Amino acid sequence: MSAPDGSPVGAERSIGQLFASATAEMSALVHDEIALAKAQLKQDVKRGATSGGAFSAAGAVLIFSLPMLNFALAYGIRTWSDWNLAVCFLLSFAANVLVAGVLALIGVTFAKKAKKSKGPQKVAASMKESAVVLQKAKPHPRPELVQDRVPEAIEAVARSSS
Repeated sequence: MSAPDGSPVGAERSIGQLFASATAEMSALVHDEIALAKAQLKQDVKRGATSGGAFSAAGAVLIFSLPMLNFALAYGIRTWSDWNLAVCFLLSFAANVLVAGVLALIGVTFAKKAKKSKGPQKVAASMKESAVVLQKAKPHPRPELVQDRVPEAIEAVARSSS
């Protein structure tokens, strides 16, 4: 059995050899950790892309099925009311316009709120204020203690440092 550098395990190695061995093992560990992180990130991206594709396909199917819903609504109105089929299709169209109008109103309301909030501008202004405050900040002066002036304390420090 031998160490990674080729020397026998039981033999005494120099500090330089031990350091070189530890450095090589640490480097290998870091490289392995980076490779693991890349593999996990690649797997997460692949799962996210698959999920996004599935949601896109579901949305496309839903959009293409809306005409069928309109036909079903029109024929359902005809069945319940015995009105002319053209009137039933107009009522189906009116229902779609009503839903679209409500959604547009909700969208306009949220757009106005977003425009009023000015979130990024507030964050930038706050950061500028913080920078100004930090530039003007000065370190607090350290209170001078009476003990620090005593000659015995100075001598004790001088003796302990020599």
